[in-house]
Amino acid sequence: MSTNTESNKYTIFFAIGMVVIVGSLLAFTASSLKPSIKENERMEKQQNILYAMGVNDNGANDIVFIGTDKVASEFSKYISKQLVLDANGNAVENNEAYLIDVKKEQAKAKNGQTRDLPLFVGEKDGQTFYIAPIRGKGLWDAIWGYIALDKDMVIQGAYFDHKGETPGLGANIKQRYFMDDFYGEKLLTESGEFKGITVAKGNNDPKNLIKDDYEVDALAGATITGDGVSAMIKSDLKLYLPFFKNLKNQTN
Repeated sequence: MSTNTESNKYTIFFAIGMVVIVGSLLAFTASSLKPSIKENERMEKQQNILYAMGVNDNGANDIVFIGTDKVASEFSKYISKQLVLDANGNAVENNEAYLIDVKKEQAKAKNGQTRDLPLFVGEKDGQTFYIAPIRGKGLWDAIWGYIALDKDMVIQGAYFDHKGETPGLGANIKQRYFMDDFYGEKLLTESGEFKGITVAKGNNDPKNLIKDDYEVDALAGATITGDGVSAMIKSDLKLYLPFFKNLKNQTN
């Protein structure tokens, strides 16, 4: 008996069958690619953390990350500790702190839950770096970064990235000339109050020579993205202040 391929019943069963087949193929593909995706995420995070503390293959003006073939070994070489902090600045070591999802931790805090704060301790050329991840919102979508600090919360390096900012405008937060401006900027006042950094349109220091004004020069045509960078620095890095206060008390 022949099948009537023009009937509604046939069309419905055919559509259901295709949905099942395609869905199964997509699920299989996603499952197969998951290890590779996780590995790529690991390498990217480690590259970003290292970049913030000055471990990279930069030339005079370009940005070159440590290669994927050696990033794991370089991360182990330069990152001496991975810590997870609580709200009081108490730290516990966690060798997979780099896997903590900052976006999810921010959501937990908004819902009244305890937020984990990852912090990476790096050692390079006799100097200790404390690298903290930050995350915020730009004009169109998420922006994020890693900030390297010394024990006095003076910025020693920065890396920023974005999901969908405008090319040539807000997307320039990941340009080296912008990120390099943050080097040497202070986050704390002389009295130890957290001040943060403002990406300021009216900054009277275009060459960024003044390091205690709590400002860096804004990007042309990217006011909202710059405001997002200012906000995430102030909101996220302030959470690390108890740790640095504890650190100072331990060294005094």
